[in-house]
Amino acid sequence: MRNRSELQEPNLDGLSRRDWLRLSALGALGGSVSGWFEPFAARAADDPQRRRACILLWMSGGPSQMDTFDLKPGHENGGKFKEIATQVPGMKISEHLPQLAARAEHLAIMRSMTSKEGDHGRATQFVHTGYLPVGAIRYPTLGSLVANELGSPAAELPNFVSIAPFRTLAPAAYSAGFLGPRYAPLLVGNRAPAADPSGGAAAADSLNVDDMELPAGLDGSRAAARLELLGSLNERFLGDHTDAPAVGHKMAYERAVRLMRSPAGHAFKLEEEPDKLRDSYGRNRFGQGCLLARRLVERGVPFVEVTLGGLGDNNALGWDTHAENFETVQKLSKVLDPAWSTLLDDLKDRGLLDTTLIVWMGEFGRTPKINPASGRDHFPQAWSTVLAGGGIRGGQAYGRTSADGMTVEDRPVTVPDLLATACRALGIDPTKQNNSNLGRPIRIADPSAKPVAEVLA
Repeated sequence: MRNRSELQEPNLDGLSRRDWLRLSALGALGGSVSGWFEPFAARAADDPQRRRACILLWMSGGPSQMDTFDLKPGHENGGKFKEIATQVPGMKISEHLPQLAARAEHLAIMRSMTSKEGDHGRATQFVHTGYLPVGAIRYPTLGSLVANELGSPAAELPNFVSIAPFRTLAPAAYSAGFLGPRYAPLLVGNRAPAADPSGGAAAADSLNVDDMELPAGLDGSRAAARLELLGSLNERFLGDHTDAPAVGHKMAYERAVRLMRSPAGHAFKLEEEPDKLRDSYGRNRFGQGCLLARRLVERGVPFVEVTLGGLGDNNALGWDTHAENFETVQKLSKVLDPAWSTLLDDLKDRGLLDTTLIVWMGEFGRTPKINPASGRDHFPQAWSTVLAGGGIRGGQAYGRTSADGMTVEDRPVTVPDLLATACRALGIDPTKQNNSNLGRPIRIADPSAKPVAEVLA
């Protein structure tokens, strides 16, 4: 007869992800899901066949490169902030990003980004898709492209999750485009949290997936009967309606049902994490969104986008600092720094950093010249993005802008170049073609794109 400890600690060696989920669903593991997931995740991380994943940290509104990763001390355009040394000799960043400075070995700072799109909507779509929004072709967003390449149709969790997105100005930037609704994102936290500017429980609760639990008084058998009836009605309707909205509705319904029935839905239960870790990420929507991104990636989700768009309920374009730039950037940096730094540490501790690409970017940069309102305006001519983690050679700053920050002086990087570089880091061929809604083959990255070999591992 087995002793008590053996009953409580089953041997998980050799279990596949699907086996593990099946045992969880049957209750064979007993106890809480979180108690057994960590050893399973550690073994999965060591699997040489593990698929890569991407976490996009989206800075809605366009962050100021001059006050984050490309400071110009001593010049009149430099502003109020000081630069500090990082872990990498000679590489300096803002004084308000001290935790990232201590982890600079993981960062490849691209200081020579350049484009011509200075409108929020057009630039957001351009940076997300790699293509200018012209003509009738519906270009898919990067998350959908990655989901198509790296995702599994049988996955219990969606292959693309977008956390707290602001889609009003550029809904097409969050669309699967011609890839179809199968690759559309699951939107989490796309409604504003209860008034709580500091974050806290209200911000974290806003990241829950709606309607995951059965209504009170409805048992599993009755719910299953209702879902079966609804499914049959959907099939009958689709017999007469085969257009994209109807198909999209069916896929959304099937995805929701699959998620409701699967223990994989525990990924969204942030309360399973230790309080100390949650505190390290930051008790705000972005910090808890980064924690959720880690939980999703370790469960096999290939693409997660987390938006930092502001600190208050009505500040959806938080980095759009036309006025009071320095005060706003400092506040946003205090949210960004611990969340991103803890994400790096957390992924590394779990053996996931080498297979997870992190992309930090907004739609453009801000003007070097400070306006009369102590702000910086839209500036796509010379700005910064940052790559880190899987497939990236960190510990470097790539490219250079002029002393006044107005122009790129060395090794310019275009938006298609950036997306092609991200694809290469993920093991995706950016020249691969997909058929568009017009029947025309379209490359994942624009034909002009050139991956930046120097930042690729």
